[in-house]
Amino acid sequence: MTRVPIRLRLTLVFAATMFLVLALTGLFVYLRFRTELDRAIDLNLHTQAAAIAPLIERSDTGLAGAVQGALFQGHESFVQVLDSQGHILAATSQLGKSPLLTTAQLSVALRHTQLVTRGSTGPLLEGSRLLATPVSTPGHGLGVLIVGATLDERASALSSLAVLLAIVGPLALIVASVAGYALASAALRPVELMRQRAAAVTASEPGRRLPLPPARDEIRRLGTTLNDMLDRLEGSLAREKAFVADASHELRTPLATLKIELELALRRRRSVEELTHTLRSADSEVDRLSALADDLLGLARADEDALHVRRVDIDIADLLRKVRERFDPRHERTQIEPSDDERLLGDPERLEQALGTLLDNALRYGAGEIRLRASAGQGGVELHVEDEGPGFPPDFIDHAFERFTRADPGRGGRGAGLGLSIARTIARAHGGDAHVANLPDGGADAWIVIPRPSAP
Repeated sequence: MTRVPIRLRLTLVFAATMFLVLALTGLFVYLRFRTELDRAIDLNLHTQAAAIAPLIERSDTGLAGAVQGALFQGHESFVQVLDSQGHILAATSQLGKSPLLTTAQLSVALRHTQLVTRGSTGPLLEGSRLLATPVSTPGHGLGVLIVGATLDERASALSSLAVLLAIVGPLALIVASVAGYALASAALRPVELMRQRAAAVTASEPGRRLPLPPARDEIRRLGTTLNDMLDRLEGSLAREKAFVADASHELRTPLATLKIELELALRRRRSVEELTHTLRSADSEVDRLSALADDLLGLARADEDALHVRRVDIDIADLLRKVRERFDPRHERTQIEPSDDERLLGDPERLEQALGTLLDNALRYGAGEIRLRASAGQGGVELHVEDEGPGFPPDFIDHAFERFTRADPGRGGRGAGLGLSIARTIARAHGGDAHVANLPDGGADAWIVIPRPSAP
């Protein structure tokens, strides 16, 4: 069934359900109709017995004349009167010479009225329904009056109803199945339109979206979800294109500088001092390329959710000292402020990289004294890097963590605008985040937030 088209599966399920409903309905109608026929026959027998019993009890001309009255003439109804021994005292003409009741049934009928269904035996080949009731017979004492009716009309009516149900049921099932298939096709038509439009969506034609049905149903919600997914994919694709373009531009600059340096060194004979200067310049550009490649690799791993962190207990003061020793070993501009929090849980190498990026930016682009400090925040432990420089341009703060974004696009240096993005990536890998802001008294503040471990 999993390989059958969904509209056909829906039709088959609908047809099976309709078959069950029609079968149960037909059975209910048939049984109900049979019950009503039996009830009508029993009522008619009671009516006939109530009418003939007084005639028998008051008969002066004999029982035969009483039971042969006009009320009981015809093939469908018949009457028989038995004495207490089971002998026939009178009967309508179509009956034979055999009593209609057995000895056990006669014994019960002498005490109270009973209804008996008789099979197709003797002259009543189609079966019959009998009502036996006690009656006083002139000259014979207590006897039994039997009023009966043949069941041929009942059988004929039930047979006609069964034939009608056998014809109408399959026709209704076929009509319902065709209607169900048409309904399933109509319900799935918006899905087919979405499929056709989705097949035509390409990266070369951005902005194309799936058509949405007017009804606010599950299919519309599916289309809305898919359109939102297309928006995210287009945004991701646009960011990847911009990333590749910016990365190519950033790689081109040091490569061009390196090529020029080498070409100039090869144009004519150079002194040892000139060659040494050229090699040092080339070495600086190689370092810049290596750092940029490391940054790009780190971001690529983060995009692939492959930036794993190992969580160990870290002494915050020791972490801040290591970062300062790496970027400001003479302590010329960097000061470490005491912290209320002494320890946190995180990856020391990654956190050193993130804090080092923030401190490197402050040393190169800030001014005055730089403060490294840790504080307790609502989201966890905050690791701040504050300087006394001009701060961030107001329009840069909202885009500070975008890749290849610089506060001053025309500013030179080895930075490629990836440092803040890498710091945020590391913070988020720990479950936290990174932020930047301008201080009220001047200067910039950049910090990362590392959540505290949840209580066991």
